[in-house]
Amino acid sequence: MTEEAQYQQRKTAMHMLRSGIRVDAVAQQLGRSVSWVYKWQSRFEAAGWAGLHSRSRAPKHCPRRLAEEVRQSICQARSELEAEAAEKEKLRYIGSRAVRARLARKEVQPLPSTASIERVLHAAGMTHPHSRSEEPVIKYPRLHPTTAGQVCQVDIAPHFLKGGDSVACFNAIDVVSRYPTGQAYAQRRSTDAMAFLIHVWQEIGIPQYTQVDNEACFSGGFTHPGVLGKVLRLALYVGTELLFSPIRHPQSNGNVERFHQDYDKHVWKNTKLQDCVDVQRHATRFFLNYRRSRHHRALDGRSPAEVHTVSIQDKLASTFALPKGKVPLTEGRVHFMRRVSVAQTITLLNLTWSVPNVQSDQGVWATLSFHVSGATLRIYDQAPDAHQRRCLVEYPFELQEPVQPLQDQTSPRSGFWKDLFATAIYGLARARVVLSTML
Repeated sequence: MTEEAQYQQRKTAMHMLRSGIRVDAVAQQLGRSVSWVYKWQSRFEAAGWAGLHSRSRAPKHCPRRLAEEVRQSICQARSELEAEAAEKEKLRYIGSRAVRARLARKEVQPLPSTASIERVLHAAGMTHPHSRSEEPVIKYPRLHPTTAGQVCQVDIAPHFLKGGDSVACFNAIDVVSRYPTGQAYAQRRSTDAMAFLIHVWQEIGIPQYTQVDNEACFSGGFTHPGVLGKVLRLALYVGTELLFSPIRHPQSNGNVERFHQDYDKHVWKNTKLQDCVDVQRHATRFFLNYRRSRHHRALDGRSPAEVHTVSIQDKLASTFALPKGKVPLTEGRVHFMRRVSVAQTITLLNLTWSVPNVQSDQGVWATLSFHVSGATLRIYDQAPDAHQRRCLVEYPFELQEPVQPLQDQTSPRSGFWKDLFATAIYGLARARVVLSTML
C-alpha cells in the first residue's frame, strides 16, 4: 500500500472514531488491529491531521555543529545584504530568510535552517535587537464598511524562490466578504502595481475605496513634490477612491496583513517554488479553496464567494486598456490617513501641510478632490462615513494639467454624443490651463 493510501486509511479511521464508532469496530471494518487504531488515534490527538503522516526514520538530532565554513558563509551573506540595503535601488531585506536565500543561490551545503542562521548571527553580534517603541498609540480615523465592494485592501508580501531570487507577492482582499486574489511579480515597480490593480478590479470588482500603503510603487516615489503617480492616476481613471494608509502603521491595513499569514502558510511553507509561474500555480489553488471555505467567524458560516455578491457591472471591463501615453487626471477623490506632527503638520505627496489648532500625534483624514475646475485638499478629524466630522483646514491644490470627466470603465463607452460631450469639456479645461500659464 502506498504512503498516500495509508494516509487516507488513517484519516478514514479518525472520521469513524469521531463519529462515535468503537475502536474494535473500526479495526474490524478496516482490517487492522486494535493497537493500530489506538496508535493513530494517539498521534491524531497529539498533532492533528499532520500526525497521520508517516514519520521520518532519520535521526531526530544531529550532534554535529555547523561547519566553520558554513558559519562564515552566513556572516558574509548577511554583510552583503546589509551593504546592498544601503544602496538606493536595492532591496532592504537582511533577515534570516534573506540570508538563507542568498546561501541557496551560492549553493552552500548543508543549507542551514533560519533558526540556525539566527543563532550564528546573534553569536557574531550581527543582529539588531528589537527596540520597544516609546511612541504614543495613534488613533487614526478609519472606515467602517458594511457590505462587499466598499473597501478592498492591497499589500505586498516579499518572498524568496528556491534559487534565492526575490519575488513580490501582491495580495488583495475585500474587507467585508474576505474575498481574495493575488499575483506574483519579479519586481515591485509602479507598472507591476498598476497591472495588479487592474487584475483586482476585473476579478473582485471596482470598490468605493482601494486601500494601499505608502510604498513607492503605489505612492509615486519620495522625490518630486506634489507627485501624482501612476497608480493614483489609474485609480481616478477607473473610478475608485485610492486610500493611503498611515505611514509605518500596518495595523490600518490589517485585513490583508492577516491574509498574508494564511497565504504564506498554504502557498510558501514547506514548499520550494521555482519561479513566479510556479508561485501563481500554487496560489491559484489556495485562492479557490479560501473563497469556498466557511471558516470565517465574521461571515456566520458563509464562504467569501457567497458573501461577495459583486455583479459583473461593478467590475472593470475585461477589454479595459490603458490610454496611450500618460494617464490623464480624472474627476474623483484620493484619501490619506496621516499623523499630525509636533510642528502641527502632515506630509502627503511629498509636501508638508499645516494643520493648525490640532494637537500633535492626532490622526487625521485628508481628502484630495479633483474636479474639472481644479483640485482642493481638505483635512478632517474623521473618516467620510462618520456620523459627524469637521473640516479642520482647506487648501487649493495647484495642478499643471486639466482634469477630465470620469468615464464609465465597467462597460464599453456608450454613445457617440456622450464621448463628444466629454471630449469638449476636457478640451475647454485644457485650454483654460494653457491660458492661465500664459497670463
